[in-house]
Amino acid sequence: MREIVIGAAQLGPIQRAEPRAAVVARLVALLDRAKAAGCDLVVYPELCLTTFFPRWVMEDQAEVDAWFEREMPNAATQPLFDRAREHGIALSLGYAELTPEGCHFNTQILTDRAGRIVGKYRKVHLPGHAEFDPERAFQHLEKCYFEPGDLGFPVFRNLGAWMGMLICNDRRWPEAYREMGLQGVELVMLGFNTPSVNSQNAGEGPEMRRFHSDLSVQAGAYQNATWVVSVAKAGVEDGHPLNAGTVIVDPNGVIVARGETEGDELVVHPCDMDATVFGKSTIFDFKRHRRIEHYTRIAAQTGVIHPDGTAG
Repeated sequence: MREIVIGAAQLGPIQRAEPRAAVVARLVALLDRAKAAGCDLVVYPELCLTTFFPRWVMEDQAEVDAWFEREMPNAATQPLFDRAREHGIALSLGYAELTPEGCHFNTQILTDRAGRIVGKYRKVHLPGHAEFDPERAFQHLEKCYFEPGDLGFPVFRNLGAWMGMLICNDRRWPEAYREMGLQGVELVMLGFNTPSVNSQNAGEGPEMRRFHSDLSVQAGAYQNATWVVSVAKAGVEDGHPLNAGTVIVDPNGVIVARGETEGDELVVHPCDMDATVFGKSTIFDFKRHRRIEHYTRIAAQTGVIHPDGTAG
């Protein structure tokens, strides 16, 4: 048995005025709880150092850039890395990354037990819109403030297992899981900040939003015989409610642990990486069963084209 005790470190709201140091102190507190619970790995949410700033219209690029990290670790986050190294706990956390070349990404990293960064992922499927939209109940300007990720869907060896990362909207796209599944992924770590209501459909509230989140990660886990740890930022953030829904899902697609609050919370479960073997060697034995000659449309086409050649 290759057991990794994983702590899904859900965060309550981070208000716009809350300084980085205060947020990092919350992350460290959750890490200390993870040490007491015997965790080997802690997974934090998307944009876990800041409020979900894409809800705000900002025309000054300097104001936008203030939400981004130019290096990782940096002075603000070093205490978290130091504590993780002291505890011997690996981390995965999401943040806004500003590269030396001036590129802006929604990023998640993975460290080993010594606090060394061993993996990086940049969010590929950016939701929302690029300009102010008066028809929306609130703004979701990820396409304005971020560029699509440029690293693909890499998988990394860490703690004796094959690990990959996704961020928020990526969980809704089966291609993302399959890209990692074809690399033998055994654990997918995913952080999200999901509004409790669809900005374009007021009838889609928290229960349906949570159902869609669960459905996506359970399907991705089952169809690729992998563990998925899906971690929320939740609660009312600057007047805007974020959905909770932190879950740990086993390789059969079964939710084995779930968050119970909308605040800072640690959800812990021992995850046996060998539980992925049966699915990968039977119904989802890709080498035996996939028929790639029939999948060419998936990588060659974006929008819908009907069989008569008209666009959908």
